[in-house]
Amino acid sequence: MTSQPARERLTERLRRMGISHPEVLEVMGRMPRHSFVDEALASRAYDDSALPIGWGQTISQPYIVARMTEILLAGPRRDRVLEIGTGSGFQTAVLASLVRRVYSVERVADLKEQAERRLRALKLRNVRLRHGDGAQGWPEYAPFDGILVTAAPPRVPRLLADQLGCGGCMVTPIGTAPEQFLLRLVRTRSGWRHEMLEPVSFVPFLEGTC
Repeated sequence: MTSQPARERLTERLRRMGISHPEVLEVMGRMPRHSFVDEALASRAYDDSALPIGWGQTISQPYIVARMTEILLAGPRRDRVLEIGTGSGFQTAVLASLVRRVYSVERVADLKEQAERRLRALKLRNVRLRHGDGAQGWPEYAPFDGILVTAAPPRVPRLLADQLGCGGCMVTPIGTAPEQFLLRLVRTRSGWRHEMLEPVSFVPFLEGTC
């Protein structure tokens, strides 16, 4: 279940589910998702389901990873992307394979360290990780071309939105269970443009560190 045929079946399933961005499909098809979960769960790594990674967090289902990435990459080129919630590092690795630079913030120190080891093993050197409060973003490296949030805040985090450059795009789940939706927010010269896309289910966005 960790072989290349399993990844190819996953890619075909994503295509049938509506993912059409060719580079996103290519990266999803070669990324070793089994390396981002506990060994006991490796046989389920290429199922289209979220899996626990400890500390009350999950690795998102492959469709959601692909969908959020596809939305983020639509439009102008996204060279500098901020990710809030490194988690297992899988979404980070997908982004790092598609954009020039990824800055990722994780509130749980142990998860950040695990993700760092996994990304190093994959020789992904265009990623900078930080243990910190995701609600604060990473203002030292702003403005960003894109921001991707991997947990659901009840409303748009204004401190994060302010770190988007003009034309920049934020993709985030928003709301509280069971009413959560995927939001695409674009910063324009005159303000903000937003679009609610589809229902989703994410762990809640938590502030602070641990």
